[in-house]
Amino acid sequence: MEACMIESLDQYFSCLISINISGKMTLICCYRFLVDRCTKDYLNGTDVKGKIVLCISLEISPLVLFQVALKTVLSAGASGLIFAQYTTDLLGITTACNGTACVLVDVDTANLISSYIRDASSPVAKIEPTRTITGERVLAPKVAAFSSRGPSIDYPDIIKPDIAAPGSNILAAMKDQYQLGTGTSMATPHVAGIVALLKALHPDWSPAAVKSAIITTASVTDKRGIPILAEGMPRKIADPFDYGGGNIDPNSAADPGLIYDIDPSDYTKFFGCTIKTSVRCNATILRGYHLNLPSISVPDLRHPTTVSRTVTNVGEVNAVYHAETQSPPGVKMVVEPSVLVFDVANKIHTFKVSFSPLWKLQGDYTFGSLTWHNDKKSVRIPIAVRITIQDFYADVA
Repeated sequence: MEACMIESLDQYFSCLISINISGKMTLICCYRFLVDRCTKDYLNGTDVKGKIVLCISLEISPLVLFQVALKTVLSAGASGLIFAQYTTDLLGITTACNGTACVLVDVDTANLISSYIRDASSPVAKIEPTRTITGERVLAPKVAAFSSRGPSIDYPDIIKPDIAAPGSNILAAMKDQYQLGTGTSMATPHVAGIVALLKALHPDWSPAAVKSAIITTASVTDKRGIPILAEGMPRKIADPFDYGGGNIDPNSAADPGLIYDIDPSDYTKFFGCTIKTSVRCNATILRGYHLNLPSISVPDLRHPTTVSRTVTNVGEVNAVYHAETQSPPGVKMVVEPSVLVFDVANKIHTFKVSFSPLWKLQGDYTFGSLTWHNDKKSVRIPIAVRITIQDFYADVA
């Protein structure tokens, strides 16, 4: 066995370890820079027929590397592939294995496998039938690695995306069969169906009201209270640029308590647009964060800035809501008034949210939230703020 020494973690490396099912083991150690791939050159003529090949990678984008590794080991006659990567949900790529044993593991697990190969006199691998795990043993929901992320390039005054919905490995009808589909084309039908149900339940609601109900009742944690995670390199706790208001919750959206409504004519105060063969917009007339959206984004906070929001009570006639704020780090946030009292004569209230930078710096986005709540309802909107000094957004040393 040849020892594999890693001189620097600055080097992207890959080790191919082949396990002979009968017990014979061969270790090939390979240093690899970012431009390299797991190709047949790494095997260097080593016979891997009937063996399972372990590929450990610190590749930034494992999607491409997996395809290369799979093609390499299959063409060499290997019996299977164990592909190690940074922790991320890429199980769908194993469909390309076409019946060949393929397993995805994280780097920690790969290190344990490597240790087993080094320490065992006759290392073996056992393939068992697949099992389906459902319920609370699965960490869900998560934002998929391929999901679009904010901020909006053209309109950073508006938080995008708006909402997250199921869109990964969704069983759907495809012509005369069923297939697992992934992407926006899977998430969109979920949202569209929920919108149709809400519109049937509340036919007098405007599109903005429906959108508000969906965003303000979305969840940012799972049922256990664990924050929703966002897949990527690396996996992290999701923020409004990953999921907008959060994970969609149709049952809560049916009875949101308060809504942020918008008259269609209000949009012309912010976007000078004409619709012909295409949509063309002139420079924004007013800053987008003044639009009565169920979110607030201030991309260039330098001086104290105040925005207004108006909420309409669509729940119990007599209700009292209290403001609960989570200020974005580095920002002082104040809501006035902090208590809203609704009754028959007062169904609509306007409040102000003031933001002040705590430091003078060229920063990055930080996130917070504003929640109106009482004993029965919780109406939450996401907030994104970036403190700036100058009109450029490049990273500075």
